[in-house]
Amino acid sequence: MEDRRPLLELTGATVRFGADTAIDAVDFRLFPGEVHSLMGENGAGKSTLIKAITGALPLDEGVLTLDGERVHFSSPQDAQRAGISTVYQEIDLLPNVSVAENIALGREPRRLGVIDWRTMRADARAVLADLGLDIDPASLLGTHSLAVQQLVAIARAISTDVKVLVLDEPTSSLDVDEVAELFRVVRDLTRRGVAVLFVSHFIDQVYELCDRVTVLRDGRLVGEYLTKELLRIELVQAMLGRTAASLDAKTRAEVDPSTPREPYLSARGVAVGTGIRDADVDMIEGEVLGVAGLLGSGRTELARAITGADRVSAGIIRIAGREQPGMHPRRAMTLGVVYSSENRRTEGIIADLSVLDNITLALQAEEGVFRRIRPERRRELAMSWVEALDIRPPDLDRPAGTLSGGNQQKLLLARLLALSPRVLVLDEPTRGIDVGAKVEVQNLVGELADNGLSVMFISAELEEVLRVGNRVTILRDGRIVDTLPSSMLTVDTLLALVARPEEIDG
Repeated sequence: MEDRRPLLELTGATVRFGADTAIDAVDFRLFPGEVHSLMGENGAGKSTLIKAITGALPLDEGVLTLDGERVHFSSPQDAQRAGISTVYQEIDLLPNVSVAENIALGREPRRLGVIDWRTMRADARAVLADLGLDIDPASLLGTHSLAVQQLVAIARAISTDVKVLVLDEPTSSLDVDEVAELFRVVRDLTRRGVAVLFVSHFIDQVYELCDRVTVLRDGRLVGEYLTKELLRIELVQAMLGRTAASLDAKTRAEVDPSTPREPYLSARGVAVGTGIRDADVDMIEGEVLGVAGLLGSGRTELARAITGADRVSAGIIRIAGREQPGMHPRRAMTLGVVYSSENRRTEGIIADLSVLDNITLALQAEEGVFRRIRPERRRELAMSWVEALDIRPPDLDRPAGTLSGGNQQKLLLARLLALSPRVLVLDEPTRGIDVGAKVEVQNLVGELADNGLSVMFISAELEEVLRVGNRVTILRDGRIVDTLPSSMLTVDTLLALVARPEEIDG
């Protein structure tokens, strides 16, 4: 493989943001027919490198070649026309139009000057079939799950004459079967000669799918390796610049059942449509309640129901012993119940606002329009959370959207913690962040519980749920199957509980 010419190559790539150097003299290459992983901690420069390749950011220094010819992309559209397609972690599609329209967006087939809807839907159906998706191309994208929307984004990317496919955390919203289907499609593309750049924080997936790994750290190239020749512990150490032993997360101890405590928040018989039905939940101060279930099991619906984000169709929610009929987010926030959505982009970080504004946003909303927090007090409060959570870089005026995924997650936590909550509901708080930042968030959650908060921790990673939670609530098909101490469970027994019997047999 080394004797072949790379399909895409970056030489001496440097990108600066003012005085900050995001990537510094990085060399990177992609060979035709290979899957190449780009690895590194949040803030290592992965996203910047991807944006430089795909025309979203200009190079300050360095050369980009495609098919042996020097190229310069002034926009992502230029890169797409040259055969470079990208699917980002945060889905960038239009939920209010059809699946077919999203796939064909900007290149709609036309006949006699108007859109040829029949051809558009036929083309969409064909590319969806390549992904193993049997959905109506005429259906609205927003009516489908995040997982299906992610696959539609990939269908859009491969619907052109693609030479290079960039997948930025494509599996973060997919279940096991959908990941396997995606990998099948990726392998099929590589057999056709497509070069695939695969960015993921799931190391197991990298070793299953990728031929080669490039590691970045602090914006610089650490090295390029053949996956089969690199031990996993060596990969982690290359990414972090320190030993893997420094990454041990603290396992939560079981709460002593001999000293029962009244829950600060309890739900009985709660239902939201068909997403969650007849759910009973007790959230106890000083405890982390892990929530485990497969995609579509009702994890997010449960979180949104008990925090007032979605109106319940049945059941009772009590906070501090008092029933709360018709609960809504503002009421929940007033009572000390706050919620962090799994979708950081649309329901979390406001990318164009500063770190300062993002941290103090909810606090100012609680104070009201006519009780403005003094500017010096806002900066003092925001900086205290930046320091407490080690948000990097510690620049209050920096746009939040320029932070790494891990630091954006810390920023969301800072916003919620500034409200002095009693109950913290976290939906996938470590999705799409690197192994080091993940352990930091896990340990922070444990420290918050130790300081008296009641935390709900939802994750698709069963091992993480067991490590972080004192108890684990198990969901299947919109119903709570059981709630057990984490000490009574292993990953295998938990998997058996969250899966349907036929899935275990298969």
